[in-house]
Formats: sequence, C-alpha cells, structure tokens
Amino acid sequence: MKRKITDDLLQWKENPKRMPLIVNGARQVGKTFILKEFAKKHYSDFVYVNLETNASVNTYFDGDIEPVKIIQYLETVTNARIIAGETLIILDEIQSCARALLSLKNFCEEAPQYHIVAAGSLLGVAIHREKYSFPVGKVDELSMFPLDFEEFLWACNKDILCSVIQEHYIKCSPLPKALHKQSIDHFQMYIIVGGMPAAIVEFIDSQSYFSVADIQGKILNEYIADMAKYADNATSVKIRGCYNSIPTQLAKENKKFQYKIVQKGGTASIFGESIDWLYFAGIALKCQKIDHGFIPISAYTDFSGFKLYMGDVGLLTLKSGMPHQMILSSIEQDNGFMGAIAENYVAQALHCNFLPLYYWKNNNTAELDFVLQLQEQVIPIEVKKGKHTKAISMHLFQKKYNSPYAIRISLKNFGFENTVKSIPLYAVFCIKA
Repeated sequence: MKRKITDDLLQWKENPKRMPLIVNGARQVGKTFILKEFAKKHYSDFVYVNLETNASVNTYFDGDIEPVKIIQYLETVTNARIIAGETLIILDEIQSCARALLSLKNFCEEAPQYHIVAAGSLLGVAIHREKYSFPVGKVDELSMFPLDFEEFLWACNKDILCSVIQEHYIKCSPLPKALHKQSIDHFQMYIIVGGMPAAIVEFIDSQSYFSVADIQGKILNEYIADMAKYADNATSVKIRGCYNSIPTQLAKENKKFQYKIVQKGGTASIFGESIDWLYFAGIALKCQKIDHGFIPISAYTDFSGFKLYMGDVGLLTLKSGMPHQMILSSIEQDNGFMGAIAENYVAQALHCNFLPLYYWKNNNTAELDFVLQLQEQVIPIEVKKGKHTKAISMHLFQKKYNSPYAIRISLKNFGFENTVKSIPLYAVFCIKA
C-alpha cells in the first residue's frame, strides 16, 4: 500500500544530519506496516521490538540506556546483527516506555551512526500528561494519518485518475463527465470505508461494506480500550463521553462543541482535559474559531469556541449509523447529516496536508466552515454536501477582509466564476500550503 510518508522516510534516511526519528499517529493508521516495508526496501535488514507487548525489553530500559549496551541487548533478543547504517532499528509503541524515549537522546549524541525509528500511538497523550521527558532537539519527527482520498485512489489502482484530478485542479477546468462521475463514485466509497488501512484492505479484498464495518468496529473498540488504559477511571469516562458526542455535535446547525451535550451542566473545566486527550491521541481533530480574517489568522483565535471532528470519516459514518444507501445514492438526499460528514471529510483532508483548522463566525449569523491562510492570502471555504450551493457568508467574508478568491467545495465540477473557485469534494487533497 503506497503511502505519502514513504518519501519523508527516505529523505530522513539520506539526511547526513539525521537524528533518531519518531513517527507519531493514532492507533491503526499503518505506522508499523509502513516502517517494516520501508526497512525491507531500503535497508539490508531490520530489527523490530514492540515495547507494549514485549515486557522483557521494556523492563531492560529501566537500567542502563547507553547506546552500546542497548545495541548489544537488542542483538541478543532479536538474534540479529545490527550494523550501523545497514540495519534499521524499529521501537514500536514507545509511549509504553519512558526510558526508551529518553534513550533516543543518547543515540543522537553518542551513536548517530545507527538508524533508529520509534513509533508511538499515544505519545502525544503521554507527553501532555508530563509523564515522559521528551528529547527536545535530539529527534526528528513525522506525523502519520489515516489514508487520505488520494492514497485511497492509489490503493484502488487509480493512480492515473489522481493525476488527472490534480491537472484539472491546477487548470481549474471541468473534468470530463465520465471521470467526474467515476471520481464521485470513489469518493462515496471512501466516505464509508474511510482511511484506516485495515478497512481499505478488507474492502479491496471483499468489496463488502459489511466486512469493513466489522474492522472499523474493532478499531473503535481499541480506541475505547486505550481511553481506559492511558487515563484514570474518572477521566476515561469523560473522554468516552466527549468522543461519543461527536456525531451529535456535528448534527447541530451550530456545530460548535457544546459541553452540555456531553453532560447536563458540562463545562470546559470538567471536560477540557478530555478534549485535549482526544486531540493529542490523534483520534479527533480540533477546528478553532477565529474572530477576524486578518493575517496571521492564528493571532485572532477565539479559544472559547471550537468544532471537534473524528480523525477518520469512515469511523464517523459507522459511529453515526448513516445508511450506506443514502451515501451511495445518485439522488441528492435531503439529509443534514450528510453535510456534517462532508465537512468532517474536508477537515481530515486539510489536516493530512498539515493545514491548521480554523472556522469563522461573526457576531450575527454568518459562518464559514473553514478559513485557510495560504501564504499571504486568507481564503474562505464553504463546504456543501451536494450540487445546490449558496455562498452568502463566503461573499460577506470576501468583502470584509478583501480575500482575492474563495473556495466552494461541493459535488460540482471544477470551475472559477465571480472570484469563487469551485473544487469537487474528491479533489480536496489538492489544496496544499
């Protein structure tokens, strides 16, 4: 399965100033698989240790974390020779072992000749809780996400379609009707299947959405188990409450996260830590409200308002119980939650391209789904579930903040009219900083 992070891994390997690497991301996004595949292709050999399941290795790090001693021990445990520059060392689930994380600093300073990668599913949570001493300035870092729609098309052997979509995005010219329909069909598949590698593999093998749902259900159960494992009992209950409320939060006309929906009388002081947990675990995305459309937009953040999305749109579709036939139908459905799913999909796509998530709302009723700062320009974005679109808030924002153009994301084909750039939902992966 082709992943974009592979190019980043290769750049890291070839960098003469390379430091130990940490690959961070939510559970089940494919970190272990891609690291092993990368090692097979670009190294003579690799050694792999899961610090969550291998208690003996985990315990070893409680002692001496001198690189030479660690190399000797790992050779003994894995029964493999570790050769600097030729063997990739993979330490998986490093959030389970604080001393292993600390040892990366020693490898950077004392043994930079060794190529070592650590993967962590809940490293952000561990660091946020101040349980670990993070080797700041002594490691390289990469983030990994569920497959975006472009990677999904690659997995479906639609590489040429990807290239065509990108070409028409650049030219802002409509795709031929047949290709436009084909792209929408695959987009609808993606809304159901999502970007979790196991779900995509199952769909490609079985072509069954029901089999995919079984895989997704297991992933959701793992997330719930992590909430209990990596948080105390009282906090884990709050985390589950916030996570389970996401479909309800997004179903509202005003999608701003409301604590009272999680629990009557709920406040930020009660649930703020739980929201942070979901965000740092990588299983929820936070879109912050801004008051103005000036540069830099981050300076005008209203921290009292935010929207919360699920990290994978397929998991949202499953968790919400949205019928598959409504998503796959060629007839435009009068269903408000379809708009929420489309918005979650766009948030995920922008996040995969490392674009910070912001939305705008004025003191009255005007609201924009997303606002991007692309270099020296502030660009408003409206997301529509179908082909019927209105852009009152978008035009208001353009006029007020002198935006050179706006983006409307919907099922309409590519186009540019009256300073509004029309981008089909399937082409959001083309929007990059």
